[in-house]
Amino acid sequence: MSIGFEKIRVRFAPSPTGFLHVGGARTAIFNWLFAHKTGGKFLLRIEDTDVQRSGLDEVDAIIQGLQWLGLDWDEEIIYQSQRLQIYRKYIDELLLSGKAYKCFCSKDEIERQRQKAADEKRDFRYRLNRTCLKRSNEEIVAFEREGRLFAVRFKLPEGETVFTDHVYGEIKVDHQQLDDFIILRSDGYPTYHFAVVIDDSEMGISHIIRGDDHLSNTPKHILLYEALGKQPPVFVHVPLILGPDKQRLSKRHGATAVGEYEKAGYLPETVCNFLSLLGWSSGDDREIFSREELIREFSLEGISKKSAVFDEQKLEWMNGQYIMALSDERLLELVQPRLIAAGLLTQADIEKDKERILKILALLKPRLKRLSEVPEICSYFFEKPQAYDEKGMRKHWRAADVEEKLERLRTAFGKVTDFTTAGLEPVLRELCEGLDLSAAKLIHPLRLALTGRTFSPGIFEVMALLGKEVVLERIAAAIEFIQKNPVEVNALT
Repeated sequence: MSIGFEKIRVRFAPSPTGFLHVGGARTAIFNWLFAHKTGGKFLLRIEDTDVQRSGLDEVDAIIQGLQWLGLDWDEEIIYQSQRLQIYRKYIDELLLSGKAYKCFCSKDEIERQRQKAADEKRDFRYRLNRTCLKRSNEEIVAFEREGRLFAVRFKLPEGETVFTDHVYGEIKVDHQQLDDFIILRSDGYPTYHFAVVIDDSEMGISHIIRGDDHLSNTPKHILLYEALGKQPPVFVHVPLILGPDKQRLSKRHGATAVGEYEKAGYLPETVCNFLSLLGWSSGDDREIFSREELIREFSLEGISKKSAVFDEQKLEWMNGQYIMALSDERLLELVQPRLIAAGLLTQADIEKDKERILKILALLKPRLKRLSEVPEICSYFFEKPQAYDEKGMRKHWRAADVEEKLERLRTAFGKVTDFTTAGLEPVLRELCEGLDLSAAKLIHPLRLALTGRTFSPGIFEVMALLGKEVVLERIAAAIEFIQKNPVEVNALT
């Protein structure tokens, strides 16, 4: 606990300049877990002072993304755009105390100073000249009467800032490396550095858990806390998430928005579990955690300095584990909209044939990695094959006697009265013995005829769920296709 704070209060503070990025989601998860672990509060703040880049659609997407992940906040959402008068009050306080000053320099003037420094082969620092700090009161009043726009700069003190980050330890920054940074832009909006300090202070934030790309900003924030006579929180900087190439995760690595993973068929429990393990460890080798277990095990001490790599194959594997743990009823509830959207079923179909559909999903469940796969993987249970796999035809239908084999199967299955897995398998095995063939010699051509594919769950389970009438129809259709397209089948090489 940071001295001066009675309760744990943390926040997630996204800028609505884009959708909820997985890196931001991971930060939100860490904050949420820490709050729930400690009995504290998790707050949400929308940092929308960049009016040109902030949008309502992005705000909605961020809120929906957090809700999808199950990250609930404990108090009303704070919007920075509604707090401009509050920021202005603190700006005036710093101006009055001489800890900040108005800067009337235009962008062109600043650029000329910057270019001069470059020509003289030295780093540019505004504080080395402080043009506007040297202006007389009369000059400043005259500028204001003219209506000249101004920004407000923080007057950087001499010395160094020393602080302890919970992850990176003690950090010292010489103020020679910093500048008189702007805290209020000429358009009247506060900069990120100023607004975040005011908000975190007024919201009583005890711990700031954020990406380590903000580590270099922290000395500025501490200086503002001190200038305003406010207590800095505990800083916890989390390593960035990297792509497989060890570069910062971006769109070139694939999907980065949480909403894209929802559309792709990942479960929120999976994404929350997966992201929680990027940069944090419970200290053992476990990878699957319930929400309650994550809360119980989470600690700031488990956060690593080392950047974590976003491994989508691992995410897909983990999602498969979570899907396997779903009840068949819950799985149907989740995939029902996708089955209807794909045109495979109607709501009436689902209500009428629910028991069979549940059995189909139970059969497919071990093969599923994403919910979005369900319509394609199970389509042959609801409609006849639209085509036959070319490689499958090349491998399993080129034999001269394939039509005869399929016809024998159709005849044998036509006599079956117990059209179940137990009743079907002995029939095929007995036929194989009579023809002196391995079971594979009949199963592979049969699978292609029934599903159009070379892979499926167990063929006897598939047949039982398709039903006798459909099985016989599809075998007959395959025989007819081979007869009508001998060139197409036999020409495959």
